[in-house]
Amino acid sequence: MSSQNYSSSKEGIWLNDRFVSFISIGSNDFPSDISPDELQALHFCQDWLKGSATFIIHTSGSTGLPKSIHLNRDQMIQSALLTGKMLQLQAGDSALVNLNTQYIGGMMMLVRGMVLGLNLWIVPPSLIPLKELPSHLYFDFLSFVPVQLQAVLENMPDRITTLNKAKAILLGGAPVSQGLEKQLQQIEAPIYQTYGMTETLSHVALKRVNGVEKKEYYTTLPGVEITTDERACLVIRAPFTGAQPIVTNDVVKLLSPTTFNWLGRIDNVINSGGIKIQAERIERITEQVLLVSQINRRFFIGSLPHAQLGETVTIFMEGNALSKEAETQLLHSIAVLTNRFEKPTSIVYIPAFLETPSGKIDKPQTIRLYTGL
Repeated sequence: MSSQNYSSSKEGIWLNDRFVSFISIGSNDFPSDISPDELQALHFCQDWLKGSATFIIHTSGSTGLPKSIHLNRDQMIQSALLTGKMLQLQAGDSALVNLNTQYIGGMMMLVRGMVLGLNLWIVPPSLIPLKELPSHLYFDFLSFVPVQLQAVLENMPDRITTLNKAKAILLGGAPVSQGLEKQLQQIEAPIYQTYGMTETLSHVALKRVNGVEKKEYYTTLPGVEITTDERACLVIRAPFTGAQPIVTNDVVKLLSPTTFNWLGRIDNVINSGGIKIQAERIERITEQVLLVSQINRRFFIGSLPHAQLGETVTIFMEGNALSKEAETQLLHSIAVLTNRFEKPTSIVYIPAFLETPSGKIDKPQTIRLYTGL
């Protein structure tokens, strides 16, 4: 935080500008005017301070049906320690908790704070989490979903000085768009895109996305072992994932024992005429074309049934239909950058995408609701 004398997380945490001691948390002595999100965070801290051995958390539902997962305290501690080691965090460093603590990203920020002795400042999740904070505050460690950091850069450009003072900034929960990645280059502090899931207790690998040390690949945390299965999907073994390896549905290209490129989800593979097409690759191309065309729309790549080919690549776009001229130009520009099987054949316009509880686009349900497929 700033040079002001704030109490350590060994003594308590900050709820915006109010300090709540761990003694008060342990005795259920909470402020009367706190928000439901702040109350959720305090209840978790209370359970942690009592020494609870397991914690129940719900997955976001972005890669399948939401489910409950039991997390082990010792494994959560191991994960926090490895993150601290990789990012060189130290006791007394400050951290902002602005993610929903019902999900793994926000919950593990609380755990890292209590395990590493960080000064925690908790604010309710919002689109622009720095908006209500005093301008003199800065933090050593921050974690955002991409849309939050983009909103900060676009609506509060003066806060870049706050971001520049961080030791590390994490971005997770959704892909980093090409447009946002370009904006991130104005930030001096190291920014890392995370790879992980609830089952891996947040991230197991990081990718630097800004500055001269920017990388095109992920690097695993210390102690994490990676291999692939017969589908070319990532298999993870780590001190904090238990005895059994975690088999993912993420198609990757291994570059070394500790680095890999993420290619996409195996369940996002489109089979068109016997050719397997990774939807995420076409999304990156489409995003590039939309950026150049100055079309600011949410979209994703899916498929529609085809009598001869089985499936055809399709763009699902949120909002009203583009003009016929703009649509034709868009499809042509994408076709130039793809082969004849990969190129999208049509655009399906959807008034509003359905979302998961954590705010991600629910692609399967959106397709089912608006196409009946």
